[in-house]
Amino acid sequence: MLRYTLMRLGIFAGCLVVVWGAVYSGIFPRGFGDSNFLWVLLLSMVLSAPISFVVLRKERDRASVRIVGRVDRMKANLEANRNQEDAADEGSRAQSQPS
Repeated sequence: MLRYTLMRLGIFAGCLVVVWGAVYSGIFPRGFGDSNFLWVLLLSMVLSAPISFVVLRKERDRASVRIVGRVDRMKANLEANRNQEDAADEGSRAQSQPS
């Protein structure tokens, strides 16, 4: 997941540089007054989102498979612990009941 996040930040940084250059060269319009930096950030986010969605699809799928595996292992461990507690509880009840 860290790799995916770093790749996504890299795409955003690349878009930020490209948009900043395009705004200052006059290709894209400038923001009003002091809002130019906010305009550049917003435009960079809007451009980087669909690029990340398409380009990082395989990485996102890999991360998803790893997360599902971890969740399945945690569920199996919890179920095993519950079964051990149930067996111990039934055993102690069987010993404490008079025959």
